[in-house]
This record gives sequence, C-alpha cells and structure tokens, in this order.
Amino acid sequence: MEKMYLKVEDAAQVLKLMGDKTRLSIMRFVNVDECCVCELVELLGLSQPAISQHLRKLKDAKLLNEQRKGHWVFYSINKEHPAIEVVQGILDALPNGKQELEELSNNNLRIICD
Repeated sequence: MEKMYLKVEDAAQVLKLMGDKTRLSIMRFVNVDECCVCELVELLGLSQPAISQHLRKLKDAKLLNEQRKGHWVFYSINKEHPAIEVVQGILDALPNGKQELEELSNNNLRIICD
C-alpha cells in the first residue's frame, strides 16, 4: 500500500494549532479521556469562554470530536484525522495528562458542569 502524505498547508495548519500552549494542553487531556468544558476549565485554570474558543478552533480543524451527553458536550481526539500521526507524535513526546485527570477525579471535580 502506498503511503499517504499530508499537504504542506494541512500540516502547517495542524502544527500552528498545536503550537498554542492551551490547545496543546487540551489535546493532551482529550488524548487520555474525553473531557467537557468544565473539566478543562478546572485543569487549565482558564475561563469557560477562553476554553470554548480554543475548543472551537480545534473542532473546526476536525482535530476533535464532540458528543453530547445530556446537558454536557464531551470532546475527544479525532483518531480519523488525516494528520493523526503528526498529532500523536507530538502528544507522545509530552507527559500524557493522565495524572492531572486522576487528581481531578480524586477531588470529585470530574463533570462539574451545572
């Protein structure tokens, strides 16, 4: 099977999005487990509107999937994205965020949306 290559423009767009510290952190967390906005607010210490703006950019680029559960929307990494190998390579070079998610869970702060 012939290897599929990304267009330079597509790779540049993904790298630009992943070059932002907040978006990179969001991707670290959703790579471990799906998260809602409220959890990301707690993890990153940013306002809900700021987190939502970053999520919108990642979602518009199709790097994230969203799934509605009741009143909440949960985000997860899109493993079908054409640049997933590039994204995964970057994320694999970082601490995975699992410990922070476990701490959030231990402090009963997972899914605190109201």
